[in-house]
Amino acid sequence: MAYVQEAFASNWIAPLGPNVNGFEKDLETFLGNNVHVAALSSGTAALHLALIILGVKAGDEVICQSMTFAASANPIVYQGATPVFVDSEDTTWNMSPEYMEEAIRDRMRLGKKPKAIIVVHLYGMPARIDEIMTIAAKYEIPVIEDAAEALGSTFNGRSVGTFGDIGILSFNGNKIITTSGGGALVSAHEAYVEKARFLATQARDEAVHYEHTQIGYNYRMSNVCAGIGRGQMEVLPLRVQQRRSNYQFYREAFDGIDGIQFLKEPGETYFSNHWLTAILVKDLKCTREDVRAHLSEVNIDCRPLWKPMHLQSVFADAPYYGKFTCADLFKTGLCLPSGSNLTEADLKRVANAIFECVGQPVAKIA
Repeated sequence: MAYVQEAFASNWIAPLGPNVNGFEKDLETFLGNNVHVAALSSGTAALHLALIILGVKAGDEVICQSMTFAASANPIVYQGATPVFVDSEDTTWNMSPEYMEEAIRDRMRLGKKPKAIIVVHLYGMPARIDEIMTIAAKYEIPVIEDAAEALGSTFNGRSVGTFGDIGILSFNGNKIITTSGGGALVSAHEAYVEKARFLATQARDEAVHYEHTQIGYNYRMSNVCAGIGRGQMEVLPLRVQQRRSNYQFYREAFDGIDGIQFLKEPGETYFSNHWLTAILVKDLKCTREDVRAHLSEVNIDCRPLWKPMHLQSVFADAPYYGKFTCADLFKTGLCLPSGSNLTEADLKRVANAIFECVGQPVAKIA
C-alpha cells in the first residue's frame, strides 16, 4: 500500500515511473546472474517480445513444450510461425530433452531448422535445463525460458529464467506474487532488454515528434502495478516458504497411499517454489475425475493439470514429438488448493475430503 500510495501522492499514475524502475531493480537483485529486466503488462507480452527479438517471423517454426498453458504457445502464432510441440519426461513433467533433440533433427531434415525453443518450468518445478541448454547450444538455437510459474525456483542454486537467452515471468493474479496483471522479460543480454522496452512503448524513435520506423506494442507495466510488485518482492521468500509448506503437508498426509503420486524434486540440484502442489491419482478405486468432482461437491476448488497443447483443437495441425507422457499426466493429474493464505485447518479439510473419496479413514488427520 505504501508504494501504491506513493504513486498517487506523486501523481505517477501513467505507465512508467519510479516504481517500474524500482521493481525492475528488485527483480534483477533477486534473480542475480547479472540479468536485466523489463517490467511488462503480462507474461504473454514478454513471450511475444522475446520471439520478436529473436527474429521469429511468419513461416518459421518454434519448439514448444506441449504440457503448458496456452499462453506459452499463442505468441508463436501471433508471429505467423508454427509451434512444434514436444512431450514431457516423467521426472519433472517438463520438456523431454530426448524428444526435443529428435524434433530438432527431424525438422532440420525437412529443411525447417527451429528458430527458437520455449521450455516451461511447470508448476514451479525446474526443467532439465542443463541438458536442454546443452542440446540447444549444439544446434545453435536460442532458448526462451517460460518461468511464469517458477519465480523463486532454482536449478543448481541458480534462478530459473536466467539460463536461456531470454526468460519470462508472470505476475498474474494467480502467481506466487502478483501485480494484478503483469510480467517481465529477463536476459543477460542488455540489448535484448533495451529492445523489449523500446517495442513495449510503441517503438517510438528518438525525435521531438512521434516518429515510428518499427511496429510497437503497448506492453509496458504501469507505475501503480509496479508499486504492488515492489511490495510483493518484500514477501516473496515468505510466499515460497508457504507454498513449499503446503506441499510438505500434503506429502506427509498422503504418505503410504501408493495411488497418490507427487510432482517432486528429482534431486538436490532442483529447488521448486511448489507454486501449485500437483498429484497423480493412479490405481485407486476412484479416478482423478472422481476426486476432482468430490472436492467440488464439498466446495473445494481444484483443477486437472494443463491439457497438452498438441491435444487442443486449435493446434490440431501442429507437429508433435513424443509418446503419451503428457497425455497420461493430464488424464491422472490434479492440482490441489495451494494458496499462500491456506491455514492448517484448510489443508486438513482438503486432505480429509480426499481420504473420503479414496476410502481412507477420515480420522487420519484430526
